[in-house]
Amino acid sequence: MKLKKRRVTVADLQQMADEIRGFLVQSISDTGGHLASNLGVVELTLALHTIFDTPRDKIVWDVGHQAYVHKMLTGRKGRFGSLRKMEGLAGFPKPSESEHDAFGTGHSSTAISAALGLAVARDLREEGEENIIAVVGDGSITGGLAYEGLNNAGRANTDLLVVLNDNQMSISRNVGAVARHLNTLRTASAYLGAKEDVHSILDRLPVLGAPITRGIESAKGLLKYAILPGVLFEEMGFRYFGPIDGHNISSLLTVLKQVRNVKGPVLLHVLTTKGKGYDIAEESPRSFHGVGTFCVETGEPDKVSEEPTYTSIFSKHLLRKAARDTRIVAITAAMPDGVGLSRFKERFPKRFFDVGIAEGHAVTYAAGLAMGGLKPVVAMYSSFLQRAYDNIIHDVVIQNLPVVFAIDHAGAVSGDGETHQGIFDIAFLSHIPEIIVLAPSDGDELTKMLDFALEHNGPVAIRYPKEIASEKSKKSDTICITQSQVLQEGSKIAIVSVGTMLETSYNIIERLTKDGYSPALYDARIIKPPDEDLIRKLKKFDFVFTIEDGIKTGGYGESVNSHVKVTKAFAFEDVFPKTGSRKELFARYGLDAESIYKKIILHLKENKNGKQKKT
Repeated sequence: MKLKKRRVTVADLQQMADEIRGFLVQSISDTGGHLASNLGVVELTLALHTIFDTPRDKIVWDVGHQAYVHKMLTGRKGRFGSLRKMEGLAGFPKPSESEHDAFGTGHSSTAISAALGLAVARDLREEGEENIIAVVGDGSITGGLAYEGLNNAGRANTDLLVVLNDNQMSISRNVGAVARHLNTLRTASAYLGAKEDVHSILDRLPVLGAPITRGIESAKGLLKYAILPGVLFEEMGFRYFGPIDGHNISSLLTVLKQVRNVKGPVLLHVLTTKGKGYDIAEESPRSFHGVGTFCVETGEPDKVSEEPTYTSIFSKHLLRKAARDTRIVAITAAMPDGVGLSRFKERFPKRFFDVGIAEGHAVTYAAGLAMGGLKPVVAMYSSFLQRAYDNIIHDVVIQNLPVVFAIDHAGAVSGDGETHQGIFDIAFLSHIPEIIVLAPSDGDELTKMLDFALEHNGPVAIRYPKEIASEKSKKSDTICITQSQVLQEGSKIAIVSVGTMLETSYNIIERLTKDGYSPALYDARIIKPPDEDLIRKLKKFDFVFTIEDGIKTGGYGESVNSHVKVTKAFAFEDVFPKTGSRKELFARYGLDAESIYKKIILHLKENKNGKQKKT
């Protein structure tokens, strides 16, 4: 589907909006994806593509949760059946996928900064007159980076349009009516021209010009503070327009035509309804933000596994701990559902803090809470924790504060592609002094690690995937949870498994045993600092293989290799894993049991000493 550049009527666009909503609901019910946010921007996207001409004009979609309609209108409707699948349509804007995607945006609050860069580059090239537009959600604008972008855009005074897609803020009818009236006055070319002419004439008057101008500005300032909802943006150097109804195509077209010709940075405030047009999603927009496959008629998910996930195990155990210890508090960055803190919020509302999309603030805020005598638990996706790297080092670890990092979605992550893979946390945490990094291989270990972390007088990070928690029969419970554990004794060959790669490791051990080898298997459990007892044990083996679901460079295997020779560290090589299920990603990048087994066998056959006699 492409929006042809012809004279289309408002009725045409409204019919198209209805068709797009029907398609989105049906298509995403089959593939899963981000539904409610995209249903909310249908008219806005149609209006933007009617007034502006991509790829000449550049639209930067913040996060990309709201870019599905944009993708449909730029020739990718036919690929929606492959959404979030291996080699399929990306769930976020991706310049390598289409020239209409002006900038890759998988994490939030980046669009204004990126769009400003595009606008200044346009100005410095002194060629072309393309329009640059950033579409930012009200959630994304809670991020500090968004305000850094706004601050610099206002100061740069370049032509830039920021569209604030607001699907949460409540504006009363009276305020809305006044704002619409002011908006009509301010977007009228006669008003804008008159304003510039008055400044020009008054500034030329000797003695009185400047004071009168300042007086007018002062009076205008009082008016703004009294009735104008966008005063914050005005003070940052933007001309503010709105709020306007984001589902009224006629109004959108009119205002976009007018602001297109306004010089300097402009912010257009648009009010939308998340889940618009699909009643079930409108009633539960949070539930339909990111969904798996579901039944269109009822909204119920197709498959609901009753098996516990690492997230649900963490959630339940943290509740138990918090019920006994009032010092425990929980912090997240706009992800209470995703990281399992919704029930904590309901049960302990005064001890729950959702700081919005502000990961750096979340970590430093937790440091302050810890300094004040509390036990903060920061629950965050691995890929989002990357954004708080300096805060972890500077504000938590250097001060040795007892902050617990519950790192969800660690390792390979299904569906969301390169921007959401949690493969870097081992590497970026392991070289930080004095932090403890743990990786449970089952749900029981996760609860014990959380117990330890909440009692430890220093920073502890626990990483785990979003998948169903495995159950394994093994070991005595008397072993310290912060030490590695031998799961099978052996000789000459040792396999060290990190976290949830244990199931894969068991599979490999069984195959090697059938081949006549006698491999040992260790559950690493502690990533940082290295387990000295494990290092001593590994020195007696001829072949040592480590298996982890993180990036190889700076990962666990390389850390062990600095103490004892590692034959091969199995991890993600120097890549950004693409879209696919966790199983598909392991197979694609050689981390499935079959691939690892074949590579180990090759190493062993190259050295006959690895072969043991069958008994």
